[in-house]
Amino acid sequence: MTDTTTGALKRTPLHDVHVALGAKIVPFAGYEMPVQYPTGITVEHKAVREGCGMFDVSHMGEVIVRGPDAIRFVNSVTSNDVAALAVGQVQYSTLLRANGTIVDDLLVYRFADHLMLVINASNRDKDLAHLEAHLGGFDCTMTDVSDATALLAIQGPQAPGIVASLANVPLDGIKYYWFTEGEIAGVPCIISRTGYTGELGFELYFDHTRAVEVWNAVMAAGTVTPAGLGCRDSLRLEAGMCLYGNELGDDTTPLEAGLNWLVKLGKAEPFLGKDVLVRQHQDGTDRKLVGFTFDERAIPRHGYGVVYGGVAVGDVCSGTMSPTLGIPVGTCYLPSAAAVEGTAFAVEIRGKHIPARVVKLPFYKRPGKA
Repeated sequence: MTDTTTGALKRTPLHDVHVALGAKIVPFAGYEMPVQYPTGITVEHKAVREGCGMFDVSHMGEVIVRGPDAIRFVNSVTSNDVAALAVGQVQYSTLLRANGTIVDDLLVYRFADHLMLVINASNRDKDLAHLEAHLGGFDCTMTDVSDATALLAIQGPQAPGIVASLANVPLDGIKYYWFTEGEIAGVPCIISRTGYTGELGFELYFDHTRAVEVWNAVMAAGTVTPAGLGCRDSLRLEAGMCLYGNELGDDTTPLEAGLNWLVKLGKAEPFLGKDVLVRQHQDGTDRKLVGFTFDERAIPRHGYGVVYGGVAVGDVCSGTMSPTLGIPVGTCYLPSAAAVEGTAFAVEIRGKHIPARVVKLPFYKRPGKA
């Protein structure tokens, strides 16, 4: 993943493939990334919901933690309980500060002899510095393998069959948020039953030098639609999944964001921010994240003002016209007393207050999911 010749932006190992496919390339998290292909965001979104889409997310960061204290160390800086992971299991968690706010959201993979942390590209340097600052006293090491790692997300109801057709190991028994190691089209991979779309699918981690090879093999294995960051955002929003920089940030705690299930206050290890989160758990938070919709056809956008009881209380975190549901959907923070289904408030769009109401998250669940 080399720097471009015109600036500090990096390129994933599939950059030339995206350009050849006619993708619209935009700066994102320090990389040149495909936001959409000529088919358009709506077509890509629909392909993931109904068939199979493939995302190049090789910009994401991967950090290996090894040593006798690897689990204790990661447990001390994250909200979830790493010690509860079995080998082969994945955990969604938050990386915390001492004041309980979120440095980043991340995935933790437990292998037999190490952990792998998957972090957001935009936070990579910040995360690494934060982890290094708290590593003292623990017998373990960290290695940033981000630039050597390619990551593809193959998502949609047809994705499992397509990936399975290329695998040299059985994939039927892999549960959600578990992984195995094997080969895809002859390339050694971590094959992870995870994703950021609300659909079935897998994420594949492998040597960045084999990226084009794996991409081409997946594309040839069935009807697969290349999908960019644009529909990745609309898919995750429909599924009620948080995005750092929108729903999550430096001033947000996981309890404010409704991520209570990620906060294991009773785990054996003390961890950063525990005292603050204990107080919030006992006393409640001043604000909470909610989903909302309009009855009008207006479209909420990130940064639009939110008004409750005639008072400005914040901004829209994320918003769009849902391609699947055909209605406006968005997220924002409201005072906790107002963060209940049916509460009326307003979003300011071009000087006009558009009536909004709180609805239950997620907006969308795939058919058959409880």
